[in-house]
Amino acid sequence: MIWGTFIMQKTYKGFDYFVAFLVTVGCSIFILFPAGADISPYSKGRENTAWGVSLMVGYLGFDGFTSTFQDKLFKGYDMEIHNQIFYTTLSSCILSLIGLILQGHLLSAMDFVSRHNDCFLDIVLLSTVSTISQFFISYTIRTFGALTFATIMTTRQLVSIMLSCVWFGHPLSWEQWIGAVIVFGSLYTKNVLKKLSMNPPAPQQIQTKKGASSPIKGIP
Repeated sequence: MIWGTFIMQKTYKGFDYFVAFLVTVGCSIFILFPAGADISPYSKGRENTAWGVSLMVGYLGFDGFTSTFQDKLFKGYDMEIHNQIFYTTLSSCILSLIGLILQGHLLSAMDFVSRHNDCFLDIVLLSTVSTISQFFISYTIRTFGALTFATIMTTRQLVSIMLSCVWFGHPLSWEQWIGAVIVFGSLYTKNVLKKLSMNPPAPQQIQTKKGASSPIKGIP
């Protein structure tokens, strides 16, 4: 929403900011307060350092900028989905190649793939699935906007964590249950209020002289 205000010059209602704040608080509570048995034995408890917070803020900032700028490209240049995916992926490949060369990991990565040929199939499968997902992501941003996509991704991450906890038997702390209720309650309330606002009440009926009813016309 912040990037949308600066980049797209969009305006949001106060209720939208309030819902976004509640979703952020709920997700933060869910992540920062895991159950005691779910803490890694290799770490000394939960480490809420300034470096970790900086990384999270940087991730949220760049991730929000990406979807918002994609939305701007779709609306400003009438760009096709496959064109944006191609040039974005090409830029990512160039940047990744430069990073591998500068860090000196290019030859070691190629040597690893040559020695473990079975991983090549996994790389192709992962790349294929990632490419298909990019089409869904781009279609969602182009059709519904960056804010709707961010809401979907935030909810998806929370649902993935909860399913992982259920599937692998990880317990949920009472703080995590509160965070989940805040997130889903906020999103559900927003959707209900949006549907109510989109369905105005039916016009009132008046009785005519012949006994038939007719809708009341609005005063011009």
